[in-house]
Amino acid sequence: MKDFAKIKFLGAAETVTGSKFLLEAVGKNILIDCGMFQGLKELREQNWEDLSVNAEEIDIVLLTHGHLDHVGYLPRLLKQGFKGKIVGTAPTLAIAEIILRDSAKIHEEEADRANKEKLTKHNPALPFYTVKEAERTVQHFQVEVQDKWISYTEHISYRFQYNGHIIGATFIELDIDGKRFVFSGDIGRVDDYLLNDPKKPEWADFLFIESTYGNKLHPEEDVEEVLSEIIKETLHKKGNLIIPSFAVERLQTLMYILWKLYKQNKITNIPIFVDSPMGNNVLEVFNRFPKWHKLSPADYNAMCEHINIIQSYKETWETIDDKRSKIIIAGSGMVTGGRVLTYLQQMIDASSTTVLLVGYQAEGTRGRQLLEGAHEIHFYGKYYPVKATIKSIDSLSAHADQQDLIDWMAKIKNVPEKIFLIHGEPNALDAFRVKIKDVYNWNATIPKFLDVIKVNL
Repeated sequence: MKDFAKIKFLGAAETVTGSKFLLEAVGKNILIDCGMFQGLKELREQNWEDLSVNAEEIDIVLLTHGHLDHVGYLPRLLKQGFKGKIVGTAPTLAIAEIILRDSAKIHEEEADRANKEKLTKHNPALPFYTVKEAERTVQHFQVEVQDKWISYTEHISYRFQYNGHIIGATFIELDIDGKRFVFSGDIGRVDDYLLNDPKKPEWADFLFIESTYGNKLHPEEDVEEVLSEIIKETLHKKGNLIIPSFAVERLQTLMYILWKLYKQNKITNIPIFVDSPMGNNVLEVFNRFPKWHKLSPADYNAMCEHINIIQSYKETWETIDDKRSKIIIAGSGMVTGGRVLTYLQQMIDASSTTVLLVGYQAEGTRGRQLLEGAHEIHFYGKYYPVKATIKSIDSLSAHADQQDLIDWMAKIKNVPEKIFLIHGEPNALDAFRVKIKDVYNWNATIPKFLDVIKVNL
C-alpha cells in the first residue's frame, strides 16, 4: 500500500473558478468538486479541453456545493468516461440539478443563436453540453447527510459539515488512514440574512482553503440603508433599478431584504420583478429544505407573495414595456448571460437607469467591466453604450472576507502539515498567505494549475 497521497490541482488554482481537486490515495481517485472556469477567455477555453487525467479512473466525486464553478463540468466528466457516484447533501444536489439543466439549456440556445446569426468561427457551434447530457449526469447523484462520517473504504471516510455560503453548502473532511484532509469549498459569512453561521474544522493535517476575499474586508455598510437610498434615487429619476443577481442565495437574500424594507415602511411599494427561471426553482429548494436556512414558512410565503415572479419571456417584455419605476432582479450575477442582458439591451443607455452589482465580479466578466467604469459593453454581437449609473454593494457577498477566513481556522487544534490556498486571484492569495503567517505562524502554499503535490500519509 502506498504511504503517500497525491493531489492534482485541476482548477481554482491561482484563479477563483473551475474548482476541481483530484486526491489519489490508497487505491482510490476522489474528485472534490467538478466546476467550470468562468471569466477570462483563456480560462473559459480551458473548459473545452479534456481533463489531464483519465476520467474513467476517477472513482467518486464529492461536491462542496451546487454553484456552477463547482459542478458545471460534471456532464463533460461523464462524456470523458466517468461512471461513479456524485455525492453531496440533498440541497446541494437539488441546486446542482437546477444549475446543470438551466446552463445546458442556455448552452443549447447560445449554440443555436450563434449558428443562425453566423456569430461563430466554429462550424457548427456546439453546446458545451446538452440538456440530455445534464439529465444523464443527475442519474449519478447520491445524497448523503451532513455531520456524519461515511465509510467509503476500509481506509477512507468522509464527512460533510455545514458551511453557510449557499443552501446545502458544506466543507468536506476526508479521513485517510488517520490523516485529515479538509476542503473548505466556499465559506459563508456569519450573521447572514438567510443562513446559519458556518461550522469550523477542528483538525486539519492538510487544509485546502478558499481565498476569494483573502485580501479584503467587506465594508461596514448598512445594506438596508444603502439599498433604500438607491431605490429613492431611482424613484426620483423615474427610472429603473436593475440588479444582476446570482440565482442561488443572492436572489433570495435580495427578495428577503426588499420585503423586509417594505414591511418596515423603509421603502414604498415599488414594483419588484424577479426574472430568473433558475432563481424560481431555487426558491422551491428553500421551501423543500427548511432546516437548512433561517426563513420561517410564513415569512417565505409572504416574501414570495410581495414580489412579481416572471414566468415567461413574454412577461420579460411586458416588464420592459411597463412605464413605472421598478426594481428588476435578473440572472446572471456577473452579467455573463441570462435574462439580465435583455433588460440591459433595452435600458443601459438611459441615464435614468441604475445597475446595482451585488457580488463578486470575476476578471474578464461584463460585471467586472461595468464595475471598472466601461463606457460600453459587448453582448449579442453588438456594443451597447453605458449611460446608466453603476453602483455596487460589496457587503452582500456570500463569501467570507479575510477576517472571516482567519476566524474559520481558529478551532483547528493542530498545526497543519500543509495549507493550500485555492479559489483566489494572485493578489488575494498572496495577501492571505502573509496574513496566515502573521496570525498563526503557519506556512501556506499557493499551488499552480495542474500542479501535482505528494503528501505523506
